[in-house]
Amino acid sequence: MQRRRLKMTLGVVQITAALNVTTMADLIWKALPIEAECQTWGDEIYFEIGIQADEDEGQEVVEMGDIGYWPPGRAFCVFFGPTPVSSSDEIRPASPVNVFGFIEGDATVLKQVRSGERVVVERA
Repeated sequence: MQRRRLKMTLGVVQITAALNVTTMADLIWKALPIEAECQTWGDEIYFEIGIQADEDEGQEVVEMGDIGYWPPGRAFCVFFGPTPVSSSDEIRPASPVNVFGFIEGDATVLKQVRSGERVVVERA
């Protein structure tokens, strides 16, 4: 089975991401395309997407390049480094997130993205 992929445009940065095979990934896929204004929190980009879902196997620590859903903020989150609540080298969301995919390639290019920039997420 071919892995579903996303094309994400965040300000001037374009990246692709692959979706895992999860219920959360299915919800995201069905909601595409998504357009929003992003916010940053340390080395995390997030934006509200209007999907309401419960925590499902939420992760308190994520990996570089993970993409996840943060239930309290109904937000799509992209992780590319430490956040204000991280300790040492870990990447820690504000609270558990449902990881549903990952960035393909170097996620640190997202350091160029600033709060308030436009984000478009669509099927690749």
